[in-house]
Amino acid sequence: MQNNLLTTKEAAPILGVSVAFLERDRWAGARVPFIKIGARAVRYRYSDLLTYIDSCRRLSTSQY
Repeated sequence: MQNNLLTTKEAAPILGVSVAFLERDRWAGARVPFIKIGARAVRYRYSDLLTYIDSCRRLSTSQY
């Protein structure tokens, strides 16, 4: 499953966010990596989602 391509609807629950959050994220500059296939299809790589989750890890609320 590491390189499966997921739709926005499938990726949102993995990250614990809404579909609208991911749509806004793409519009605003994409912190969560995504793949654009053709003119309209947007997909997320499962391994990229896990890497993104790991990059958000903090040890303190004051840590940047």
